[in-house]
Amino acid sequence: MITPVDVHAAITVAQAAKIWIARCELEQLERATLHSYRGHVKNHIEPKMGHLLLTQLSAVDVRDFLDAMLRDSTRPMAKKCLTTLRSIISTAQERGIVQHNVARDVKLRRSERHDPDRVFPTKDEIKALIANAPERHQPLIMTALLTGMRMSDLRGLSWDAIDFNRSIITVRKRADRYCDMGNTKSKSGRREIPMGPSLARVLKAWKVACPKGDLDLVFPNGVGNVETHSNIYNRIFKPLMLKFGIVDGEGAPRFSLHAMRHAAASLFIEQGWPPKKIQTMLGHSSITMTYDVYGHLFHDPAKDVDLMGEMERGLLAA
Repeated sequence: MITPVDVHAAITVAQAAKIWIARCELEQLERATLHSYRGHVKNHIEPKMGHLLLTQLSAVDVRDFLDAMLRDSTRPMAKKCLTTLRSIISTAQERGIVQHNVARDVKLRRSERHDPDRVFPTKDEIKALIANAPERHQPLIMTALLTGMRMSDLRGLSWDAIDFNRSIITVRKRADRYCDMGNTKSKSGRREIPMGPSLARVLKAWKVACPKGDLDLVFPNGVGNVETHSNIYNRIFKPLMLKFGIVDGEGAPRFSLHAMRHAAASLFIEQGWPPKKIQTMLGHSSITMTYDVYGHLFHDPAKDVDLMGEMERGLLAA
């Protein structure tokens, strides 16, 4: 329940955050989303600036908060917490508590450095993962590597979303970290992904052996229910990497589950598909997101020279 607020009273950032969380609860956001928002507030916003009066909050305060986040946490977490802070102040603005959202005046500058944690599997590693995956788990590994679907999309995929006649997989459901089923997180997340003949053949065979359950999932656990993210990593993907030497210098598994999505994106780009098409297939909300993550893979100087030559020949040919 949202507690009535005296718009003339001075409230702190922490109090404003509670009002915002209560509103999110009323809007019945996903449990996983609410958990993340509460974590942003409890672990970062409240300790660093919860005591500040909202009406006296300045862009300098927000910049100091953002700088502290960049020192103490990761850049992605800093970005998420800035977005949460903007939403907190926006709700206060709607209620007449403040007139201006100072957090919108502060920008997180785009990093020019390559993210060392964003490691892309090589084509040989992609082949090895598919070829050596246990028969029970090969359909999941292959689908992840060839479609770029998020793990939440794969865990929530049902058989009625696979059209073998059209060779299309329709992404319209997902399973969150609590194994609760729901719609995709955004409109862009609902999409159609083409399916090649090899993947279609593997999935058709898997449909016969797949554990049955009320949700009719494509990649369920052994009793037909939603499989957990941790089980997929710890019982399937991690042992596969360790067994076949896909490890870092210290012998640890080289990739996260999300790396399979990166692998698919790199294959799409190598095939020369237009960036806008790749954005749609990955379910990105904007082309900017696609370029931010994969922009360096589009860079091909040799191909650029060839294209420039083709342009000249077409223009200057007698």
